[in-house]
Amino acid sequence: MIQKPSQENRSTELAPKKPLVADLPHIAYILLWYPLFTQPFIFREIAGLRAILPIEIFTLYGRNLRHCSDEMLKEAHRGHAHGLRSVPRVCFELLCEMLRHPRRLARLFKRSCLRRWSSFETFGENLWAFCVGVHLGRQLCERGIDLVYAPWPRGAATAAWVAASIADLPFATSARGDNLAPADPDLADKLSAALFVRANNAADQGRIEEFDKGQAKGKTVLVYNSLTLPIPDEYPAQRFQNQVLRLLALGRFDVTKGFDVLLRACALLKKRGVNFHLTLAGSGGRVMGLGKQDGFLHDLCKELNLGNEVTMPGLLSHNELPELFRTHDIFAAPCVIHPSGRRDGIPNTVIEAMTYAMPVVSTTVNALPEIIRNGKTGLAVEPDDPQALADAIALLAQNPEKASALGKQGAELVREMFDPSANSARLSEIFKSCFESWCKSKAERRIGSDSQCAV
Repeated sequence: MIQKPSQENRSTELAPKKPLVADLPHIAYILLWYPLFTQPFIFREIAGLRAILPIEIFTLYGRNLRHCSDEMLKEAHRGHAHGLRSVPRVCFELLCEMLRHPRRLARLFKRSCLRRWSSFETFGENLWAFCVGVHLGRQLCERGIDLVYAPWPRGAATAAWVAASIADLPFATSARGDNLAPADPDLADKLSAALFVRANNAADQGRIEEFDKGQAKGKTVLVYNSLTLPIPDEYPAQRFQNQVLRLLALGRFDVTKGFDVLLRACALLKKRGVNFHLTLAGSGGRVMGLGKQDGFLHDLCKELNLGNEVTMPGLLSHNELPELFRTHDIFAAPCVIHPSGRRDGIPNTVIEAMTYAMPVVSTTVNALPEIIRNGKTGLAVEPDDPQALADAIALLAQNPEKASALGKQGAELVREMFDPSANSARLSEIFKSCFESWCKSKAERRIGSDSQCAV
């Protein structure tokens, strides 16, 4: 049984107004946006946990519902958003904190904002996160929150850490492939302060534990994401039935995705006389804060004379994905490691494609080999190699029975690894056990402190 800190042990000004549910820690999820169409795995994770634990969602920004699925739109009201309308309330709480606890506020500001940030944008996000975190400190206690969790270690974790420090609550976070290299200057401190750090693949778990001076070693837990699309009743039977090989690639147009490598592989396929068509769905640029990849890929497509072979439909709603997976033959995920060190973990689009038994051609980057087991659940090639990528695609096209077998074996693997019920249950147990350990540790420290005072 979890023995929560009693309300009497919390300061009077931050005493919870809501009664606490016995034996279940109340979890605050801190995010930038909720729901977000590029993060269906977060949406599915929260939905799974809600059936087990009391969860409240707080976002740093206002609602961003474009391209969200119908299911996401129905749940959009659940989050407590902090957009422009919240600025007066946030500023008022900052002023109150300055008057009540000026030294604490200065310490938290120094910890959260006075870093050597990589860009003004990153600094701005953390400054706003600090402000919202101060505002949330009181809210979390009034709502009876027991543990503050940020699924991302950047701005969301800044707000979560600040709020947890003010409310005297434990704080936890998660880290993923592209958070670790290049890393923000406060990541090591966040990992050190966290009650636990969640990884969603084994490769990143190892990288998190080895990061910096090993601040997260021994407290990094592995819980895979959950499937984000419903499992189809039967495997699509119409693959490789057309004269034109239908290729599919999907994701944000980021430097880690390797879509330029895929286009160069397509140019090689065209030279070989392969009759194919690639649907490259997604976007980037200013729409998603990803630089100039959008324009670069469109220009590269023209340069390689692939105008008739490649279609770029732009951003798509999650509602449209099942039909894409049913009507294409091969899914390509040519992920690469950027010179900065940035890399993907396991792209959610790969898991979604495998759910629909799509044969997948991918690379050996980071955690992809955990699900793309070469020759068993897909084909894996070295990154940045258009020739190898083209060879793998051609091999599957020439062997549809082998391709179908790989697709079915891949579907079985991801349905087991990313089972929503099992993974939600595992994550909820981690929340409960870690919070229970924190409560015991806090009680022991209090008893020790009382003993010293008595002496």
